[in-house]
Amino acid sequence: MMSLAQGLLGAASGSLVGFSLGVIGGGGSILAVPLMVYLVGVPNAHVAIGTSSLAVAASAAFGLLIHARAGTVKWGCASVLAGAGVIGAFLGSLVGKMVDGQRLLTMFALLMLVVAVLMRRRRDHDGNKSVQLSRANAPALAGVGLATGMLSGFFGIGGGFLIVPALVFATDMPLVYAVSSSLVAVLAFGLTTATSYAFSGLVNWPLTAVFIIGGLAGGYIGVKSAHLLAGRRTLLNDTFVAAISCVAIYMLIRSWM
Repeated sequence: MMSLAQGLLGAASGSLVGFSLGVIGGGGSILAVPLMVYLVGVPNAHVAIGTSSLAVAASAAFGLLIHARAGTVKWGCASVLAGAGVIGAFLGSLVGKMVDGQRLLTMFALLMLVVAVLMRRRRDHDGNKSVQLSRANAPALAGVGLATGMLSGFFGIGGGFLIVPALVFATDMPLVYAVSSSLVAVLAFGLTTATSYAFSGLVNWPLTAVFIIGGLAGGYIGVKSAHLLAGRRTLLNDTFVAAISCVAIYMLIRSWM
């Protein structure tokens, strides 16, 4: 049974994740699991992963609608990556459920530090705006899709911070198109991971609902704020990097204690 305090904290956590996704893009969902465990108070790391996967998928679907209307989604390339990644996400989720919860959180904290480094190094990429799915890039898309899907399923994350550079690497598309197209895969990976965890009874449905509601509200505000804060995008990105670094260090300290 979810308490009122848990519900409010879940909604607030969802709003924070949604806002960060709307303003910064890939990487925002990395906060979902630690927020579930350390702020909302979900005692089981696997339940936190299963619950956050579904919530992240909902946020990705909302963002995808906005980007699709803007015409910046490369559907062919994104579909091949997502299709291969669904297989990887399913396999990754099976392995993740077999790993001890505390060990999983420690590995998650280390992943967060990697994310911080990747986001700090991220730079705009002009690329080829006219790129389309072809026989030349399809094998690379399938390969990186399988790899990113496995990591996404194992840790229960959206994986946008991995999918975006993977799309750029495989197709040379501009960063803005990669960010938009990555949401197709984030949605697919999230649903696959959540389904796997749900069949094992590792999803807190009431908490998922309030997290999604908070995430949609935060995402809407984040998307609107992105235009107003465009000139401070680098500062926002660096602030977010510092935040997830601090959370990762806190998680490691808690694990060692």
